[in-house]
Amino acid sequence: MKIASWNVNSLNVRMPHLEQWLRAFNPDVVGLQETKLEDHKFPDTALAAMGYRSVFSGQKTYNGVAILSREEPRDVVIGVPGFDHEQKRAISATVGDVRIVNLYVVNGQDIGTPKYEFKLEWLAAVRAWLEQEIRTHPNLVVLGDFNIAPDERDVHAPEVWNDNHILTSAPERAALQDILRVGLHDGFRVLHGDGGIFSWWDYRQAAFRRNLGLRIDLTLVSEALRPRVGAAGIDREPRTWERPSDHAPAWIELAG
Repeated sequence: MKIASWNVNSLNVRMPHLEQWLRAFNPDVVGLQETKLEDHKFPDTALAAMGYRSVFSGQKTYNGVAILSREEPRDVVIGVPGFDHEQKRAISATVGDVRIVNLYVVNGQDIGTPKYEFKLEWLAAVRAWLEQEIRTHPNLVVLGDFNIAPDERDVHAPEVWNDNHILTSAPERAALQDILRVGLHDGFRVLHGDGGIFSWWDYRQAAFRRNLGLRIDLTLVSEALRPRVGAAGIDREPRTWERPSDHAPAWIELAG
């Protein structure tokens, strides 16, 4: 099972890219973030014509998440149970024998701001939910745009992206570690220990060409699935296309 995560940064703009990538990469399951589409505008008919079933939760202009699957997704849950807010940032479903949780984590704006505090509150709620979810679904994959680079290997300039910077601050990284402690592993790091491999590059300063990026798009796997991780990576190709998303797809492949 090939499972991917992609922040498309507006599905309305990036739909041709998504179609091209689905044909080339042929994933079994895809979690999308920042679809920025109200539900009645989601292109589920076009995706069905390509062989993908869709479940989604969106809003105008901001946020929005979806799961695409070759199989019909089951037991769909919208949002983070027990944490009510209007932002469309979470969706989960079962595909085959795997529970998929797709997250678009709050960016947080800057340390000390209300948005930063909301990010930490949201992450704490996600951790509490996943602690229960992994008991019910031992075969669990949690993927998405986490807006957190796990460690120094995942940033192009550790002296800048440090404990006092948004996306790499100590409280954010501690919150991510708390999520991992429920029984999850970074699927990419199961196979790759090297640094300098990123999933996001700013549109400015020729950041992609210069590889000035961050790895903030993650595919986490449960202990039960860890032995099944046969491959993992970041597909940089879509980032080279005209008018790309600033993110590239992150993916893993599970054996069995």
